[in-house]
Amino acid sequence: MQPRNMSMSGVVDLAAVKAASEAKAKAEEARAQAARQGGGGAVPPSSLVIDVDEAGFERDVLQRSTEVPVVIDFWAEWCEPCKQLSPLLERLAQEYGGRFVLAKIDVDANQMLMQQFGIQGIPAVFAVVAGQALPLFQGAAPEAQIRQTLDQLIQVAEERFGLTGIAVDPDEAGVEASGAEPVVPEGPYDALLEAAVQALDAGDFGGAVQAYKNVLSDDPANTEAKLGLAQAELLARVQDLDPQKVRQEAAGDPADVQAQIAAADLDLVGGHVEDAFGRLVETVRRTTGEERDAARVRLLELFEVVGPEDPRVTAARSALARVLF
Repeated sequence: MQPRNMSMSGVVDLAAVKAASEAKAKAEEARAQAARQGGGGAVPPSSLVIDVDEAGFERDVLQRSTEVPVVIDFWAEWCEPCKQLSPLLERLAQEYGGRFVLAKIDVDANQMLMQQFGIQGIPAVFAVVAGQALPLFQGAAPEAQIRQTLDQLIQVAEERFGLTGIAVDPDEAGVEASGAEPVVPEGPYDALLEAAVQALDAGDFGGAVQAYKNVLSDDPANTEAKLGLAQAELLARVQDLDPQKVRQEAAGDPADVQAQIAAADLDLVGGHVEDAFGRLVETVRRTTGEERDAARVRLLELFEVVGPEDPRVTAARSALARVLF
């Protein structure tokens, strides 16, 4: 079966998500402005990425984790995937502006820490929040997945431990004396976004996906394009599904992770948001390893479809945090 012209208007309010994103950006700018004006313990950007050894682990990781989430990158010089992942994590640490600190641990020089964390292979990424160690992922994961994981970590740190990060002093960032802000590329995206919407309405989900990706290639932070891409990818996944068959398989075998994932997609497209989220949270709870990760990643993708400010997403994130941590 190939459902066409499916509308997500009952699930997603683009205007509300855009407004929420703008409000968040203003709040972050106010936070940065306060750091510029008052100092107030603000740290230089260079402090967001640190090399940690066994001697300094308690000070640099455990103690620091009481004020900001610490993400640990276990790496080694000979590890080729590490050479892809580590620079990405360093860039994200700077981009997130004090929402987390990245601690880099060379496993060859710190075998005891490697053993304490039970590291079986690298790269391996953990987090420490309020002294509690949390496994995040292993291997050179895609950037989008890493961002989703970091966003979830930051939300858990804020909601459960009250950790809102640390202020960063931009005066230490090596900005030109003129004080000019970095230029964020802006372009005439309205035509591309309109083309993507038209493609969605016509059932050309592949075309919509490409149109949104074209916007994001120039403007990775474009909220409307990110939301639209998540919608288009969801609709593309379900267009060839037989809903009756999928639901029968999901009901007949709760342990079939792929069946639960497909059923959750159908739930969301049908407007049953809580059902979709609840199904995947439960799947995460009763699975382990790659299956658990597959269900978790799909749940995070569905969060993107609905929008981060939706109260149903907030509730589901909290439920996910409880089963993960």
